[in-house]
Amino acid sequence: MQHILVIEDEKNVAAFIKQGLEEDGFAVTLALDGESGYKALQENSFDLLLLDRRLPGLDGLEVCSLIRNELKSDIPIIMLTALNETSDIVEGLHCGADDYISKPFKFAELMARVKALFRRALSDFNKPQNLKFADLELNEKQRIALRSGKPIRLTTKEYSLLEFFLTHPEKVHARHEILKAVWNLEQEINTNVVDVYMNFLRNKVDKGFDKKLLHTVVGVGYILRNEDDY
Repeated sequence: MQHILVIEDEKNVAAFIKQGLEEDGFAVTLALDGESGYKALQENSFDLLLLDRRLPGLDGLEVCSLIRNELKSDIPIIMLTALNETSDIVEGLHCGADDYISKPFKFAELMARVKALFRRALSDFNKPQNLKFADLELNEKQRIALRSGKPIRLTTKEYSLLEFFLTHPEKVHARHEILKAVWNLEQEINTNVVDVYMNFLRNKVDKGFDKKLLHTVVGVGYILRNEDDY
């Protein structure tokens, strides 16, 4: 049985989510603040996190950052945000959230997001253990990246972004396509999160190497290609 942690300070909302998830066959643990939720993550194993953006004390962004940077966990995270607050959505994506849903929401929409992330996790599990392009390699089993045999330290989202390009090399990818594949966003929002993360990734993958592999296609998007082939 898949186990979901819900960190939500509004008791009625938390109870509503818990009841719906349990009726759909999930095990659910509730935490009503960021501190207790983060402690639960340190002490237990969960398959997915539903995280409210605005929490008393340790807020959702702080919890998300701690999960990615301190726990080094790649647990799927859906952030619950206030209605139409794009800034909340963008900040959540930057700190490592995989998806978001705006309050108020219909439970059917929440379930669709939850199941989509679980399907994606299953798809990732069935991928080849190694992805290679030129002298760049991604070891899926050990979750490490190498360039000419040299280890590259990546955050969880940088890893997912590089995995996307290694899975679809030599093809130009538009920003909205990358947002959908890596951040699970079905609609475009006004954010430069793709550009920011591509800059992070290029500084780690290409810096110090004569041959650049990650390239910008002006006005279109990005591509993984070997300069020697062009």
